[in-house]
Amino acid sequence: MEGRISRGFTCLYSSRMILKMAASLLGLFLPIFLYEIFGYKLEYVIYYYLVSFSLYLFTIAWGAKYLNRIGLRRSLRISIVWGALFYFWLYILDVLDFQEFSANKEVILLLIAAALFSMTVHRVMYWLPLHTDFAKFTNKRNRGKQMSLLYSTTVLLAAVMPLLSGFILSEYSYSVLFLLSIIIYLTSLIPLVNIPKTRERFRWGYFQTWKELFSRERRDVVLAFMGDGAENVIRIIIWPIFIWELLNGDYFEVGLITSLVVFVSVVLQLFTGKFIDTKDKKKMLKVGTWLYALGWVLKIFIASAFHIFIVSTYHNLAQIFTRTPFDALQYEKAADQGHFVDEFTVIHEMALMAGRVIMLVVVLVLVSFVSLNWTFILAAAATLAMNFILHENHVYHQRPAG
Repeated sequence: MEGRISRGFTCLYSSRMILKMAASLLGLFLPIFLYEIFGYKLEYVIYYYLVSFSLYLFTIAWGAKYLNRIGLRRSLRISIVWGALFYFWLYILDVLDFQEFSANKEVILLLIAAALFSMTVHRVMYWLPLHTDFAKFTNKRNRGKQMSLLYSTTVLLAAVMPLLSGFILSEYSYSVLFLLSIIIYLTSLIPLVNIPKTRERFRWGYFQTWKELFSRERRDVVLAFMGDGAENVIRIIIWPIFIWELLNGDYFEVGLITSLVVFVSVVLQLFTGKFIDTKDKKKMLKVGTWLYALGWVLKIFIASAFHIFIVSTYHNLAQIFTRTPFDALQYEKAADQGHFVDEFTVIHEMALMAGRVIMLVVVLVLVSFVSLNWTFILAAAATLAMNFILHENHVYHQRPAG
């Protein structure tokens, strides 16, 4: 039946949520951890993420060809181990308890290099199979509800995990968080045991992929994905550091406020998918992006914990009406590609990373002249760029691969 949830989606959803649980333990605090490791020098944190995203940007097309040999299902399983290994290197970094970056630079850089390598392999082997399988295992009739289920659970985890993380950091250390993340991360392998096999092959060569990324007919969708990636940089890297400094380095208060903010959005998110499936996703995305961009503008003027709570609550609610239709449209376009769904996915990942890299370069320059909160205006502009996805009507598999 068209409306039934497939076994493949159930397996992917279960594994993804377990993995999200592990990632959510550190998601808010990972940039802060790096900020502390690098002696509170923001430029070093930006350099770290620049290298991280650039490595993925320039290896995803090569990795997609390699995945043809091992298969998408096996790739997903192997990627989990590499993701856990990333947290292992960070665990070692925290256990060594370095006080000064300059005094132990060589060892720290070696461990960070190992972490970057592990994360790059994880991304190459994880995201392509994940997005490809999601496009295959979801259907147009219920894709909004399925995306809403995915994100409502994500929001629920985001409401609980920061509070737990803040408590652990206040009472113990980062190493405890890393250990918990490793254990939970590996547990996400269990649902993947029963995931159905999908038969997709990446057909483009490395340079052909870059040519397709810059092609005129893909310009709109690439710009949309770049906007998504650029906004993501401010949300996951700059914002946590900003509120941590504003709250005077109080881990528990950062976690508590973040959890309270997210919690008020959970109930609404549960009903968003059904609403989106019965309404025009394009109109909702247009309205949602403007509301969400306004939230970034309001965040520029935050000066207290109360401001964080009020403005972030509004921002999270606005994000529902941006994120859910955007992702539903993304998977609809991917599903329309037929057997070229994995090529579309690679274009998506490369555009996402390109947006992140460009945003980080701009932020690196901008923070030399203005305070951190003024970078939020960049996130507002990037959010509006996500509307370019509404202009893209081409079906990629109509264009022959070189």
